[in-house]
Amino acid sequence: MQYNVRNVVMQVISLTEARNNLKAVFDSVYLDNDEVIIHRKGKENVVVIPFDEYNSIKETNYLLSNKNNAKHLLESVQQLREGKYKEKELVECD
Repeated sequence: MQYNVRNVVMQVISLTEARNNLKAVFDSVYLDNDEVIIHRKGKENVVVIPFDEYNSIKETNYLLSNKNNAKHLLESVQQLREGKYKEKELVECD
């Protein structure tokens, strides 16, 4: 089964299927950067995501948790979308 969220198709498997194929599920998530929904009959579903994606979500939540920081970041995103930015070359340090 598949689940479509904002044009992103996510694989949905039962808890039994996940349990029986745990290594394959983890490999799919890690190697293919997939997200897998585990359906638990009569209980809340869970999602398995790559650790880097989890860290990214947590960092974004942290950065947006401060009103001033969130306002600045959202204004910056808007400026980028409107083409109001300057490209700069990065200088590498030895």
